[in-house]
Amino acid sequence: MQKAWWKESVVYQIYPRSFNDSNGDGIGDIRGIIQKLDYLQKLGIDVIWLSPVYQSPNDDNGYDISDYQSIMDEFGTMEDFDEMLREAHKRDIKIMMDLVVNHTSDEHAWFLESRSSKDSQKRDYYIWKDAKDGKEPTNWESSFSGSAWQYDTTTDQYFLHLFSKKQPDLNWENETLRQEIYDMMTWWLDKGIDGFRMDVINFISKDQNYSDGKVKNGKKYASGSDYFRDGPRIHEFLQEMNQKVLSHYDIITVGEMPGVNTEQAKLYTGEDRNELNMVFHFEHMGLGDGDNGKWSHLPWKLTELKEIMTKWQKELEEEGWNSLYWNNHDQPRVVSRFGNDEEYREKSAKMLAACMHMMKGTPYIYQGEEIGMTNVHFPDITDYQDIETLNMYREQVEEYGKDPEEVLKSIYARGRDNARTPVQWDNTEHAGFTDGTPWIKVNRNYNEINAKQALSDPNSIFYFYKKLIELRKQYDVIVYGSYELLLPDSEAIYAYTRSLGDEKLLILCNFTGEKQPCELPEELVNPSKEMLITNDAEAESRNFQSITLNPYEASVYRLR
Repeated sequence: MQKAWWKESVVYQIYPRSFNDSNGDGIGDIRGIIQKLDYLQKLGIDVIWLSPVYQSPNDDNGYDISDYQSIMDEFGTMEDFDEMLREAHKRDIKIMMDLVVNHTSDEHAWFLESRSSKDSQKRDYYIWKDAKDGKEPTNWESSFSGSAWQYDTTTDQYFLHLFSKKQPDLNWENETLRQEIYDMMTWWLDKGIDGFRMDVINFISKDQNYSDGKVKNGKKYASGSDYFRDGPRIHEFLQEMNQKVLSHYDIITVGEMPGVNTEQAKLYTGEDRNELNMVFHFEHMGLGDGDNGKWSHLPWKLTELKEIMTKWQKELEEEGWNSLYWNNHDQPRVVSRFGNDEEYREKSAKMLAACMHMMKGTPYIYQGEEIGMTNVHFPDITDYQDIETLNMYREQVEEYGKDPEEVLKSIYARGRDNARTPVQWDNTEHAGFTDGTPWIKVNRNYNEINAKQALSDPNSIFYFYKKLIELRKQYDVIVYGSYELLLPDSEAIYAYTRSLGDEKLLILCNFTGEKQPCELPEELVNPSKEMLITNDAEAESRNFQSITLNPYEASVYRLR
């Protein structure tokens, strides 16, 4: 396997709207990011993944782009962006932009022209179909509930939108459109950005038959994912993108790919395939999903988590590359989901960090994760802003007659706004995020959980993450070593080793609030060991002949 800078990097995701507001309008902005670059430099991260800052009507918080080469007014100006890029680079921090090219906003100039007439030159930039038997062209459901088709009276046809009806899907079959996208990507790379995170990029190739999906659970609409996920020309499109754009720059690329499996991931990320560096898969994010997807929120088992993570570690060990993440702007807070966000908040947050950062792949930290921010429990649906959450609530309560309190519980557990409450910088009003009224309410626990407090405490979660990042730069075995799972049947302990040449690390993580006996294989009961990092004072002097892990303990040993 070849070495590469992006394999050795740690990425920090910024969701700009919720990161830091510099001008008091309640909305995070680019100048707010510039103000916090020293904080990120102190943490030690190498790359910022910047969620969309392009011009947008904000139907889906910036993932509905109306102009790919302009900055959203609320976030600032292109001059602000250029300054941020310069200031980040001064601190040896790279900038990875979010690339959203499965769809645009319905206010994009391309779509306005496309919908104007069937004879428009840009008509085929989007996917237009006639009604079928007086109904939508297919029975596909949008990811945000309801039909994936929107009727347009101007031309008496429907357009496809796999997400909001204000997010029409682009038609990648059109070669001219593809070239426009490649020209836009080149423009950004020539400006000096360092890569792209590609939004739902495995959706861009649609099966041209446009067949109906299978309806389940008595629902009105069906998943059409068999016909647009990892579609027939997806590798052709990505290889063309690589050949025309990506291969001309030394950059980082990651594809967000819902539903991708390990075999497909090897095709997307194989070093001889000339497509992408790595993918985001969602298997571990699907733990607890049921008949109603993530909103079912069922119990999960540690053995299931270990099986998923181990499969991805082993399958991509020799070919391809993993992205390592617990949360992002679409997922709940990790300490609330997989840890204990009350009695053991700090300790379980550190344990989860060590468990993930010691694996093989490029780690991603989501803003606020490094201080242990938690899920939010807003008492009323009117406090929520996320379109997916609001659509689901309306559908479940109004159409299916579900108990509003029960629906709110599922939002508390899995809603996207959990990740979107403002970053908690200090214990002043609105957590120091803004001098104005924040666009979404701040989590009420900001007095106890904030960056100022974390920076003042040498034992905080922040400094634990900082140490993990330093270790990754110090030991090649953390980046490039092979992975072996230990104790596969334990529902309490996640233990594994990393090996590279003569180097061997042992990682022990207790996922419970109780003490747990840990019986290691004979060959690992080695008296010569060095503690690299732990969240438990008792671990330093431990005898390997008889190990009991303390609640939510994480300990990483270097064996010699």
